[in-house]
Amino acid sequence: MASEKVTEAPEEGYERGLGSRQVQMIAIGGAVGVGLFLGAGANIAKAGPSLILMYALAGVIIFFIMRALGELLLYRPVSGSFAEYSREFLGDFFGYFTGWTYWLMWVVTGMAELTAAAIYVNYWFPAVPRWVTALVFLVVLFGVNLISVKLFGELEFWFSMVKVTALIGMIVIGLGVLTFGFSAAGDTASVANLYQFDGFFPKGIGSSLMTLQGVMFAYLAVELVGVTAGESEDPEKTLPKAINTLPWRIALFYVGALTVILCVVKWTEFAPGVSPFVKAFAVIGIPAGAGIVNFVVLTAALSSCNSGMYSTGRMLRTLADNGEAPRVFAKLSSTKTPALGITVSVLFMGIGVVLNYVVPEKAFGYVTSVATAAGIWTWLMILISHVLYRRAVAAGKLPASSFPAPGGSVCSYIAIAFLLFVTGLIAYDADSRVCLYVMAVWAVALGIGWQIMKSRTPQSGERDEPALEKVG
Repeated sequence: MASEKVTEAPEEGYERGLGSRQVQMIAIGGAVGVGLFLGAGANIAKAGPSLILMYALAGVIIFFIMRALGELLLYRPVSGSFAEYSREFLGDFFGYFTGWTYWLMWVVTGMAELTAAAIYVNYWFPAVPRWVTALVFLVVLFGVNLISVKLFGELEFWFSMVKVTALIGMIVIGLGVLTFGFSAAGDTASVANLYQFDGFFPKGIGSSLMTLQGVMFAYLAVELVGVTAGESEDPEKTLPKAINTLPWRIALFYVGALTVILCVVKWTEFAPGVSPFVKAFAVIGIPAGAGIVNFVVLTAALSSCNSGMYSTGRMLRTLADNGEAPRVFAKLSSTKTPALGITVSVLFMGIGVVLNYVVPEKAFGYVTSVATAAGIWTWLMILISHVLYRRAVAAGKLPASSFPAPGGSVCSYIAIAFLLFVTGLIAYDADSRVCLYVMAVWAVALGIGWQIMKSRTPQSGERDEPALEKVG
């Protein structure tokens, strides 16, 4: 274990501009993204109605991960939380590796969201090249993130509000079609659609399990609430509330929405590359309904890309504070945003614009698999750090958190086993296996970078602590 750290969170120079309202909606929005709105189409084609069960299963694991993170956050709420906990409980190298890998996850997720946003705009303007649309969105969101954290929080609040309101509206309309039989889908909409067409597992259990890698991508960003810890007005109150509402968010937005959609429209009508929500409204026949839903899923993509720019800048600053990235990234702008870190991250996200120009049909699949692999590493580090923290508390070496995870370390062990199983599925699938090769190259590159850094500045990896003040 690394040397014992202080348990009071440092006042890191950020503006504590994220109120309870904004943190709650960031948490809700983080659980509703393009993985559900766009990626679910391909997964429905692979697994049929059993995809509902896969989302529910993965949702339970995500809750275990978030409660583990919640316990750590209330022990020591800092921006760049998981990298800091990896450093504290596993050593400096793991903090370095986790920080850079989380940065990579959000950069490639940003690429995926830009790709998805370009696809959605093509629904209305098929003649506009995808790369042009992706570039415009990249520049606009970049400007928003440079101005202030309050503007980021406000934009994210309304992005999330649109997503949540629309999802609830879709569920209500779908239940209306099922109950009263109105619309063009009224005659065929039925709960029986969940099992009539080759059963609940139409492609077999094995095919259903193979969708777990795509399902886990849909849940990426739920941990973003941990990155907001350093800029939340009252983390001791807002973070537990945000985490404890996760189960009903998953039940409603994922399990509930997919169940209703697959009852209204039989699973055989969905295809990869088409949002199941857009398809469902087109089948229902509501005037302009598909266009409205397309706007909503566009909002979801932009929301996630916005979050990506926010988190990458903060993570680069955390790395710079620890001497694991150029010191210049540690500087804040006059508006208390890590402007240089955001700028460099956005330039890398611009690779997504290039991918949309070179391989527009494959861009989404490529980047989502890499993002999933990076996300799994991050989640594993949270869980392992939690297990080690609980051991330290039991030994009387560290104070107990005010927000203990139910079941202690047991649920963390279960989640670790599940994530290793999903990694095995990724390795088994020839299409997604490429992300493991990318991660292997990434690991080698980070290892070389670590050795070079340590040889030049032996004190690298030791946190340059700001003046400590109690949070709140």
